[in-house]
Amino acid sequence: MPKNYQAESRAIKIGTGHLVQGVVKSLDKTHKVVHLSSDLDTVSKCVTRELKGISIDVLIPGMMVNARVQSILENGIMLSFLTYFTGTVDLFHLQNTFPTSRWKDDFNENKKVNARILFIDPSTRAVGLTLNPHLVQNKAPHSLVKTGDIFEGSKVIRVDRGLGLLLQIPTSPLPTPAYVGVSDVADKEVRSLEKNFKEGSHARVRILGFKHLEGLAMGVLKTSAFEGSVFTHSDVKPGMVVRAKVIAIDIFGAIVLFPSGVKALCPLRHMSEFEISKPRKKFQVGAELQFRVLGCKSKRITVTHKKTLLKSKLGIISSYADATEGLVTHGWISKIENHGCFVRFYNGVQGFAHRAELGLEPGCDPISMYHVEEVVKCRVISSVPASRRINVSFIITPTRVIEDNIVKVGSIVSGVVERVTPHTVIVLVNTQVYTKGTISPEHLADNQGFAGLMKSVLKPGYQFDQLLVLDIESSNLVLTAKYSLVNSAQQLPAEVSQIRPRTVVHGYVCNLIESGCFVRYIGRLTGFVPRSKGMDDRSAKLSEILYIGQSVRSYITDVNGETGRFTLSLKQSLCSSTDASFIQEHFLLEEKIAKLQLLNCKNPELNWAEDFSIGNVIDGKVNDVKDFGVVVGFEKYRDVFGFVTHYQLGGISLKSGSIVRAAILDVAKIERLVDLSLKPSFVDRLNEENSKVETNKKKRKKEAHKKLEMHQSVNAVVEIVKDNYLVLSLPEFNFAIGYASRTDYNTQKLPPRQYANGQSVTATIMALPSPATAGRLLLLLKSMSEVAETSSSKRAKKKSSYVVGTLVQAEITEIRPLELKLKFGSSFQGRVHITETNDDHIVEDPFKGFRIGQTLTAAIVSKTIKSENNRKNYLWELSIKPSLITGSKEIGDKLINEDFSYSIGQHVSAFVYKVDKEWVWLTVSRHVKAKLYFLDCACEPTEILEFQKRYDVGKVISGYVLSVDKEKKLLRLVLHSLTVGPDRILGHKNTSMDEESSFSTLIAHIHEGNVIGGRISKILPGVGGMLIQIDPHIYGKVHFTELKDLWESDPLSGYHEGQFVKCKVLEVSHSIKGTFHVDLSLRSSLGGMHSQKSIDIDNNELNNNMDSPSQRVESIEDLHPNMTVQGYVKNVTPKGCFIMLCRKLDAKILLSNLSEGFIENPEKDFPIGKLVIGKLVSVEPLSKRVEVTLKTTNGSSAQKSYINDSFKVGEIVYGRIKRIESYGLFITIDHSNTVGLCHVSELSDDPVDNIETKYRAGEKVTAKVLKVDKDRHRISLGMKNSYFTGNSDIEAPSKKKSDDAVDRNDYKVRTQLTMFLESDMSGIQELDIKSENGDHPVLAAVEARASILPLEVSLDDIENSGIDDIISRDEHLDYEDTKDEKSKRRAKKKEKEEREKEIRAAEERLLEKDIPRNVDEFEKLVRSSPNSSFVWIKYMAFMLSLADVENARSIAERALKTINIREEAEKLNIWVAYFNLENEYGNPPEEAVLKIFQRALQYCDPKKVHLALLGMYERTEQHKLADELLNKMIRKFKHSCKVWLRRIQWLLKQNLDEVQSVVKRAVLCLPRYKHIKFLSQTALLEFKCGVPDRGRSMFEGMLREYPKRTDLWSIYLDQEVRLGDTDVIRALFERAISLSIPPKKMKFLFKKYLEYEKSLGDEERIESVKRKAIEFVENILA
Repeated sequence: MPKNYQAESRAIKIGTGHLVQGVVKSLDKTHKVVHLSSDLDTVSKCVTRELKGISIDVLIPGMMVNARVQSILENGIMLSFLTYFTGTVDLFHLQNTFPTSRWKDDFNENKKVNARILFIDPSTRAVGLTLNPHLVQNKAPHSLVKTGDIFEGSKVIRVDRGLGLLLQIPTSPLPTPAYVGVSDVADKEVRSLEKNFKEGSHARVRILGFKHLEGLAMGVLKTSAFEGSVFTHSDVKPGMVVRAKVIAIDIFGAIVLFPSGVKALCPLRHMSEFEISKPRKKFQVGAELQFRVLGCKSKRITVTHKKTLLKSKLGIISSYADATEGLVTHGWISKIENHGCFVRFYNGVQGFAHRAELGLEPGCDPISMYHVEEVVKCRVISSVPASRRINVSFIITPTRVIEDNIVKVGSIVSGVVERVTPHTVIVLVNTQVYTKGTISPEHLADNQGFAGLMKSVLKPGYQFDQLLVLDIESSNLVLTAKYSLVNSAQQLPAEVSQIRPRTVVHGYVCNLIESGCFVRYIGRLTGFVPRSKGMDDRSAKLSEILYIGQSVRSYITDVNGETGRFTLSLKQSLCSSTDASFIQEHFLLEEKIAKLQLLNCKNPELNWAEDFSIGNVIDGKVNDVKDFGVVVGFEKYRDVFGFVTHYQLGGISLKSGSIVRAAILDVAKIERLVDLSLKPSFVDRLNEENSKVETNKKKRKKEAHKKLEMHQSVNAVVEIVKDNYLVLSLPEFNFAIGYASRTDYNTQKLPPRQYANGQSVTATIMALPSPATAGRLLLLLKSMSEVAETSSSKRAKKKSSYVVGTLVQAEITEIRPLELKLKFGSSFQGRVHITETNDDHIVEDPFKGFRIGQTLTAAIVSKTIKSENNRKNYLWELSIKPSLITGSKEIGDKLINEDFSYSIGQHVSAFVYKVDKEWVWLTVSRHVKAKLYFLDCACEPTEILEFQKRYDVGKVISGYVLSVDKEKKLLRLVLHSLTVGPDRILGHKNTSMDEESSFSTLIAHIHEGNVIGGRISKILPGVGGMLIQIDPHIYGKVHFTELKDLWESDPLSGYHEGQFVKCKVLEVSHSIKGTFHVDLSLRSSLGGMHSQKSIDIDNNELNNNMDSPSQRVESIEDLHPNMTVQGYVKNVTPKGCFIMLCRKLDAKILLSNLSEGFIENPEKDFPIGKLVIGKLVSVEPLSKRVEVTLKTTNGSSAQKSYINDSFKVGEIVYGRIKRIESYGLFITIDHSNTVGLCHVSELSDDPVDNIETKYRAGEKVTAKVLKVDKDRHRISLGMKNSYFTGNSDIEAPSKKKSDDAVDRNDYKVRTQLTMFLESDMSGIQELDIKSENGDHPVLAAVEARASILPLEVSLDDIENSGIDDIISRDEHLDYEDTKDEKSKRRAKKKEKEEREKEIRAAEERLLEKDIPRNVDEFEKLVRSSPNSSFVWIKYMAFMLSLADVENARSIAERALKTINIREEAEKLNIWVAYFNLENEYGNPPEEAVLKIFQRALQYCDPKKVHLALLGMYERTEQHKLADELLNKMIRKFKHSCKVWLRRIQWLLKQNLDEVQSVVKRAVLCLPRYKHIKFLSQTALLEFKCGVPDRGRSMFEGMLREYPKRTDLWSIYLDQEVRLGDTDVIRALFERAISLSIPPKKMKFLFKKYLEYEKSLGDEERIESVKRKAIEFVENILA
């Protein structure tokens, strides 16, 4: 398209991708170019030509075509165009803009018109056309109306019956067509438009919208549309007060409807002035209320019902431009932070009120005064619309203060403590105006430790002399007492203009973030410290080495004047202190805190410190001699103690009680501790001074002080190393005492530098002794680098004197689990590795006999190496082995060339130094490490699971070398010896660790018959078994038959991936290619696999196992014909299946031997993995072919005789339908293996059209024998009613057959009900229903059929069975009154007998009556007993037996609706059955059960429903769901003892270690009167299922509080008797009978004691108990 055509198009600029309409002007076939014109007139007049062979795919919307009228339709016309095509035009696209009801007269057949294509439907190939003038002319329609406009006198042009009206709206310059739908004509329903509206009449219309395609307006004539201020969303303005109707209420709020039909949302927090939890009580659906519009965005309108906002007459803020300074308005709090509140206004506008503008009292938090969504009146302070920021204040009328009285930021003030709160100290500032200030605890001192100590001793009335004003929040001053900030107040910047780069300024940390921290000065001037510039060590985290409020020295690196931001650095290399202010504040605060502590004492000794001046000599008495020093006491001050370190003894040995004269080096006034020295250099110096005359003394002092000058560099010796500072002596200045800090402002949380006593350092004198320094000489240490430079030559000489093999005298400075830290020579450090203490490694805890400060003789075994923790310290490797110390010079060369020689199978000992997830790491020597795999540590799963707890650091382990890595000096150890030959050991002497997975290495520690530990790596699908990891790179396989000892239907149950198991190696083999295979077994009955748990098996199971065909077949030699075998289905084919008899033996079963009857689908009836029992048919040892049959009969001959003898023509038989065919039914006759055919002609007297709909497989039927074919062994049956008329056998069959039928049907129902009630109805199973004469026969049947719930058993029995059955019946908690107890027992016994009778009667009734056999009979039964859950559940089970799950669900729903609401127990039984049904058949089961559970909570007791669901989860072993449910239950029913006991019972079953924490929580939640019941039953559970020691401690705790409760004693004694420890039991009885309790209770205890001794049969003990009882009676009588 040429550029000049763009001018013709009169369109906007055309760009790439722009859609344009054009007309083809010419074609350039040579260059394959099409020339277009986009002129609007040309395009609008262009008509598509008729071409031959044109297809519908060529047509596109917008094409104009010549058309002619083909026919006239009811709602339009049909046109034909381009010869082949037809299209339709509807009423709204005709030529006339206002077509009347006679529009058809304008269109005659074959009339020619110009039309434009609107659409083409590709699926129906329908074409839509338009004759609309503005579309044909390709122009936009005239839009002369707006939504919401009202027009009077609009003319009705056409009335469409049942559709609507076409109106002509009087707009200028042209009228506009409008259409009103039938639903918008009137508020009420209009049945006949023609009667209410006539053509030519006029109406009042309001515009709803405009359709630009048709050029048609949409209108409404409803009266309600003309009422109210809101018609559409555009009419809604923020701040409007409107009436609306509530149409829906939900948890998020209410949906309201305006009269015009516009909907809005009232959020939950805006439904009321205060927060409401139940919105449906506040609002009612259908209520009309007043609301105020909060905002309208994207047609989403939100309103509020808060009264304060509704009634507010103040102006509103609906945009940031509306916020003018000084405006007072209402808003609501949207968020509360510690530094202020965020306030929301109309239309989403948000402002911020700083903490200082909240009007808070000092020390108050914003959250304690305000709450979120609270309506507040606020005043606009400032507004920046461009940045969308508004600052507001809750203080409407700010207080005016005279400028002269205003305290300015950065000024120094004084104040008195008014009160101390947990988070701040409130101070009354001494100014002319009453002003309060606050000091946060971090701002009480520069030192973190002293800040907390200062706060603890502060009392109201304490005077602060100097406080710095950091900031002013409203009328509250933010103050600091930090010494560093107060002293440098004049130098602290308050504005960015005062910041100078490359200067160091004091400040404090105000915030810490991941990328750095912020340092604040005066006011709110804040700088940022990037993480890279925080510390010299870039790997350090600022959050770990700094704290909020910490005093710091900051180096200003960069200042940006435009943004007002500046960057800082806290590196110690740039910011280290240049004075002693840090330690000076330390000593000054120490004095202040000591004085405050003395003021709180009753008898304060304020002047004790005056007698302990630093440098003075004082007499004392040795109180005690410790390993770390000597403790000295003073006669005058009993609570002041002196301490002399070993270094300060000066070689003098002291004993307790001796008198000493010592010099004072340091005084800790807070701890009342004095550091002393006995060195002559300190003691004699003062003695010499005292011996001379006073004048000489003064003269010497003056001379000494002349030598000490400020900023003088001196050499000092470390005398005492304190936590925060050093006590130094200056030998050159007559051993004057000085003090230097070990830490600095920026390094308070970092480990301080390490110094040793006697170490020489260089320091600078920063302050001479004066009151400002607490009378101390303050020094500043020079950097370690300078010290290292000055003494490098001396150290080099000393180092050169030490060689390998040299013996040194060293002092122990630290004892670690794996090494001793020593110091020797002049500040040399060394270590003794744990393997260098003895020549024999097997010594446990070799450091046991050593102590810190002990001197040892050690031999140097290695040259200096860099320490891991400190790069500047060097360590020597030392040894204290006797063999090295005695001959160190001879073996010095050997130590230098230490050899690494280890071979596979060699026995070594090593010490544990680390335990990770899968490895135990060991140290064999200083340079040789070893590792032990966790699966090699033990074979018991419990030991493997806790292997990390079994190996402590420093423990000795002996093992055998499995592989050697010479490069890494690393060994792999195992705990058992290796059975390898010498050739193999030599071949693997230098084996790399990468080759340890080879077969030769594997065979060295894994052989056939070994019992090893393993971890399940993968459970293979089908019958593949599982893979078990037994080594880091080795996996063994467990065959499907080797999973369990007993033949089980699902042997994989109980196993999961990641589980630790104990397994036995059956075979280790390898192929020619070099691969190997390990076969394992998990059967605990194999040799070496027995454990305490596996031995503890139920005797009944063992007896049954011996009688059943569960013996294992190991080889084909063990098989013989007719032998009964078991196996798992391995593969199924159309000809039969294969079963696995053992690991190496399979058997085949032909299709004819799978069953007695016909099997239609073998894959369905015999799925892979199914357990089958059969008999051996044949065995071929050579080919190892085994054939098995599952049939129980011996052949067809028996069947022949059975048929011949049993069935006669005319006999009535009973059976079940086995298979349905089109020609008849195959019926299995009861009590036989015979199948007969009932032809379709013999089914009924009437013709049967569809046999499959009338009969179902499994249905019980009655038939008559019509014919017996003895030769072909076939029986023909008939079921016509005419065969049975007048036959009494049908109505009253024999007793035996009736009973048998009942039993069979009952068995089928019981099988289904077992799924429902196996666990949740467990109360019936656990009832003790034994009579005095033994088991009742009917009750024995009840036990066998315990899955069927009897009709009249209370739900309480079902609930309590889970816990109460754990506690034996004789363990009662109340023995207070013997007579009452006997009566209770009689009542319980009687109640039990009555319950037995009820159960017996119920079961007998069921046995006597015939159980329903079809749906009709069940319907009769439920109508006769509508409230019986037993009947309903049997009905559900019957439906499940027919595989009709949906009908079973519908029956459950019917039962819930039918059973009377008062029968809560019966309803709960239905809910429980429903749980089990959905758990088995739900999709997915968890969601289905949860839905039923939520419904059940609305109708039944929630606790009972929770317990029922919990029982189902436990039965189906859904442990995760059970755990989640129990957690919810202990929160929901925290006052229920039963729920807490179920939680503890579950934890004990799962072997979890959370019992103690749950017991503590339960005691806090349960009422006090339930504590004894809960604790006693928990203790019983511990005795029976958990740890007996925990049960003992619980009983002991209860007896300490209630020593005279004989019920607790009785239960405690019963449990100990059950455990059987005679000594413990007798000691407990002796304690019990020594109590001072009433005679009745004591009689009970003596009787119990006597019965116990009689059970043991010890006559002497029996007589002893009797004597003690007589003595008790005599004492009572006396």
